[in-house]
Amino acid sequence: MKKTLELHDWDAAEHLHDNQDIVHFIEAALEEAPDDAAFIASVLGVVARARNIADLARTTGIARETLYKMLRGEGNPTMGNLSKLAKSLGFRLSLVPIDGNGKPAKSKPKPARKAGKPAAKNVA
Repeated sequence: MKKTLELHDWDAAEHLHDNQDIVHFIEAALEEAPDDAAFIASVLGVVARARNIADLARTTGIARETLYKMLRGEGNPTMGNLSKLAKSLGFRLSLVPIDGNGKPAKSKPKPARKAGKPAAKNVA
């Protein structure tokens, strides 16, 4: 008798149980394809499904149909709508400088000041 392997659709949204799961999911996606807008939109779509699209529409003030279009990579979402969506998901948008190789530039740590000494003022 042959055994039949039964396969089921896998939906990442079903495995995003808390904010930490969502943060790791988005960070992994941004590392994988930081410049692929359609991929990032689909990742945000997964997160939106995990959070409930209707709730996101209510908290962002963005129409549900507009959210669906944004998250399917359709249309051309405004920066304002992207910012509202990110904030509703617990994130903020930011710009990060890149080096000549297209990778995020490493910031130089600021030297620590000694306690009790005020910073020198530049007097002209």
